[in-house]
Amino acid sequence: MHIEPGIVDAAKIGLSYATAAAAGATGLWFVRETLRERGLPSLLARAAVATVGTFVFFEVLPTFSVGVSEVHFILGSTLFLILGAGPAAIGLVLGLLLQGLFFAPDDLPQFAMNVTTLLVPLYALTALARRIIAPGTAYVDLRYGQVLALSATYQAGVVAWVASWAFYGMGAEALAPTATFALAYMLVIVLEPLVDLAVLALAKALRDKTPAGLVTPRLHTPA
Repeated sequence: MHIEPGIVDAAKIGLSYATAAAAGATGLWFVRETLRERGLPSLLARAAVATVGTFVFFEVLPTFSVGVSEVHFILGSTLFLILGAGPAAIGLVLGLLLQGLFFAPDDLPQFAMNVTTLLVPLYALTALARRIIAPGTAYVDLRYGQVLALSATYQAGVVAWVASWAFYGMGAEALAPTATFALAYMLVIVLEPLVDLAVLALAKALRDKTPAGLVTPRLHTPA
């Protein structure tokens, strides 16, 4: 998870419930889009893949405690490009919840803050994708610069929300540890586009072997 216990005390934590509710409501709109595209079975299958992926990102991939939070390899842009925004949103929330319930119960009070931190950057990434990816381009045909922009948008959003919560809870004392955390996150911004390109290359190679219901329609088919 991203916000360490004690960063925001109980007297201030109510704001996170409002932001998480807004993020969740926005996620439902993307879920509805997914249902209209390929129906409930596809949504459930992709959401399950996203949930497992998110859990792996948090519990299996390396994690580093830095400053006000932890540096995780959260491949948000990868989930979006392969599975779509709706399933990615569900997977991020459920993966986060599973981690809190079974491995990090001390982080559950920060659950709403962490949901906000993960979902709002996903929506920013989705909006950017609609601006920089031409309608006739499938995701498997993206260039490095486009993938870098998507990844950087997601990771920068995560850093911005972590910083916001830190300053909200700690005030000026958060400046130094937040700066250290932001600098450490540059490693993720460097590595994630390479992971995305590798995954997209694999998806392109498996174009005719991948069940349509397991991926977003835009992965292989231009909009």
